[in-house]
Amino acid sequence: MTTDALAPSARPGRRPWSLQARLMVTITGAVALILLGVALAMSTVLSNVLQENLNARLNTTAQETGQSLFELQGGPFGQSVALTAADVLGEGRQASGALLVLRSSSGADTGAIVDGDTITELTPRQIAQVLAGPQEADRSTVTVDGLGEYRVGAFQSQNYVAFVGLSLSEVQSTITQLITTVLLVTAGGLLILGAAIALVIRAGLKPLRAVADTATRVASVPMSEGAVSINERVPDAEADDRTEIGRVGHALNTLLDHVDASLDARQRNEERMRRFVADASHELRTPLASIRGYSELSLRALRQGETTVVETTEQSLERIQAQSLRMTRLVEDLLLLARLDEGQELVYGTVDLTRLAMEAVGDAVVAGPDHTWGLDAEEAPVLLAGDTARLHQVAANLLANARTHTPAGTTVAVSVLQDGTDAVLRVHDDGPGVDPAVQDELFERFSRADRSRARKTGGTGLGLSIARAIVEAHGGSISVRSTPGDTTFEVRLPAKPAPPESGSPAAQ
Repeated sequence: MTTDALAPSARPGRRPWSLQARLMVTITGAVALILLGVALAMSTVLSNVLQENLNARLNTTAQETGQSLFELQGGPFGQSVALTAADVLGEGRQASGALLVLRSSSGADTGAIVDGDTITELTPRQIAQVLAGPQEADRSTVTVDGLGEYRVGAFQSQNYVAFVGLSLSEVQSTITQLITTVLLVTAGGLLILGAAIALVIRAGLKPLRAVADTATRVASVPMSEGAVSINERVPDAEADDRTEIGRVGHALNTLLDHVDASLDARQRNEERMRRFVADASHELRTPLASIRGYSELSLRALRQGETTVVETTEQSLERIQAQSLRMTRLVEDLLLLARLDEGQELVYGTVDLTRLAMEAVGDAVVAGPDHTWGLDAEEAPVLLAGDTARLHQVAANLLANARTHTPAGTTVAVSVLQDGTDAVLRVHDDGPGVDPAVQDELFERFSRADRSRARKTGGTGLGLSIARAIVEAHGGSISVRSTPGDTTFEVRLPAKPAPPESGSPAAQ
């Protein structure tokens, strides 16, 4: 394919036309073609009308010329008289500009034209040009030197053939004036139309230019790493979704809102992941350091042949086993959270929340005898669809949290009820409450109400995050309200209606 065959827009080095330029050229060109067609049609129609009028006037002039010839020859019984064209025109019946050529039966040709108040003889060349046009009863247009174009008709009158002509200058002048007027009006109209189109298109494309400018500024923002905030937006005045182009601006603003939210979420996830890795590393480092220390202690005792090697080795192995179990629980908790995030680990069945609470409270009484435990449940079982083992883990984690972070003698009350379409489990205690500084992040992973790393009160910080993950996997929610002396954890889960006339499974 040669270069000449390429489209103009595809040729290298040629700058493409803007949308505004293309619209202006297209609209102006289309309107110009329409106006030109109208002008040509009007000119054609008017020319035909004027030609018909001229032919009618030519017929009238021919009749008047015939009448003059008739009278000059003395009527139907008069004698033949040699007449010239000037004699006939001298009768004064023809208007200014009328042309007449007479050809007698003897072959003599004379011609004259009315020029205002005078009669002017035609030259032989002019007479010949007139005679070369029409034959008898025909109409034709001839060009006469020095006079211009004439519409000429021939007719027979006694001993003469008369060639009568009327000038086309009036018709041509009228058509010329019409075409000139139309062209001037068209040119002026196109200029006004071009200016109006330019203003309308510029105003109409203003929102699109705002969209392009906004997109250009957003494209220059580095988004590969770090905290990124996209503050660029299409102005509200240019993002009216009631117009076609405004919908583009509105859609871009919506897209930028989503991208901004996604970037914020990505940054939060990155920060959460860094904290998670740091906390997980810390939690694993402590038991690993302990295992390493006791291993080295046992090896040193064996190498030095100490008498207490058996006792030392036994104590070291016990500590190694304890730290291994701690690491196992931590890894299992992390694995559980990962699987819950992926939607795994749940085995659905019918869960009796009342019985589940009773069992959890029974376990808590044994684990925390220095606390006062209570249970408030309705007579009818509160049933729901879920994983019994995981929901039991939620209740156990909430009760363990209350036992760990409240002093001896604290009263912990568990209540189970059905609130509309929700099954509700509440754990209330009258302990010192949750520190407001950590209340908002209490359910985050490795979050601790007690910032210490003590095993007694610190924990790994995964219990409440596991509880939230399990509850949310069931389509429920978990929340906390806490003031000194009044702390309540509330779990809400979609309830399943109890079967009719069924007793509590706990009673069966």
